[in-house]
Amino acid sequence: MLHCGKSGTALASRIPPLNQTDCADPVKVLLADDDPGRISALTAVLSADGGLTILRPRPGELLMDAVAALTPDIVLVDMARPDRDALEGIRAVSAHTPRPIAMFVDHDDPAFMEEAIGAGVSSYNIAGVPPPDIKPILRAAAALFRRHQTARDELRDAEVRLRERALVDRAKAILIRERRIAEPEAYRLLRKRAMGSGRRIPDIAREIVETHEQLTAAPETPAGPDHAKGVSP
Repeated sequence: MLHCGKSGTALASRIPPLNQTDCADPVKVLLADDDPGRISALTAVLSADGGLTILRPRPGELLMDAVAALTPDIVLVDMARPDRDALEGIRAVSAHTPRPIAMFVDHDDPAFMEEAIGAGVSSYNIAGVPPPDIKPILRAAAALFRRHQTARDELRDAEVRLRERALVDRAKAILIRERRIAEPEAYRLLRKRAMGSGRRIPDIAREIVETHEQLTAAPETPAGPDHAKGVSP
């Protein structure tokens, strides 16, 4: 089940359900296509659902700029045939303003499908005409996007924890060497400083490591015989 939310929450948790019974606000679908015939056919399908609001980029507007300006819940890219140039816009959206993206193409191209998914497409579909009910496809795209976002967030958090743990270990090693204390005492000292200053232990550890590096950095020594003799340049 997807959930409604406000703009201040994480995107992955604020994509609303694709129906009006679960969410008061309609789902904003950005339709990106340059073919008038396909736009008309797809708009007719989308407009039949009162729970969807259809948005369109301005003529010549980049996809990333349209997403930033219109803040859609889902992006739908429809094209007559696989177009690798269009993937650059999708990559930009995925990098800067990530959204679930559903793509429709008329012709099967396995290699292009791999590139599209790698660029950030959540749902890749082959259909010569818009399907009679597009909501399940959009719902699947949103669900896959949310799952991938969660996985990326978890990986990023794990990487941050590993870096912070290594930083704390370095700070403890410095305290152990300089103060000639045991590891438990070094950690207690870090914790005491953190509690006393209202900061996190990794922040205290980073401060200790940076100070140590500054103090132990070798000063630059100008080369040359005059300097060796103590003569000012």
